[in-house]
Amino acid sequence: MLDEKGYFYIIDAILAVMLLLMVFLIVNATISIPSPDYSYDSKDIRMAQDTMEMLSGKVNFADQTFLGEISEILKENENSKESVRVVSRLSKDKLNSFNLKNYKFSENNVLNGKVLAESGDYSKAKDVSVATRNYGDYSYSLSTW
Repeated sequence: MLDEKGYFYIIDAILAVMLLLMVFLIVNATISIPSPDYSYDSKDIRMAQDTMEMLSGKVNFADQTFLGEISEILKENENSKESVRVVSRLSKDKLNSFNLKNYKFSENNVLNGKVLAESGDYSKAKDVSVATRNYGDYSYSLSTW
């Protein structure tokens, strides 16, 4: 009779441990499942940032960045209409070399939001990604969609 009670206690303890283990595994699995609310395709988000990084980056210390180059053109010519046209042409050529289809590149500080280069229809844009870099007094923004 005592042996039968011992088996019941052992079986009861094993069942309790297994139940506790199952609850722990279920809670752990529930916590580790990614929420669909936070998952998104980050390709478009990175496009503007990566492009602006290339425009503001140097290959070596002797090089000048693209943003530095266009800022110098604008500053030396005191933001004249001709210098804005030159910078607009350079910007369009540079951004087209990156095979961007839909973008808007503007200067927001000194030129008060003047669009220097654009491609695509911004009014129909969805999921716009924006990157901003500063060079001296100039603040450039690139929007891609």
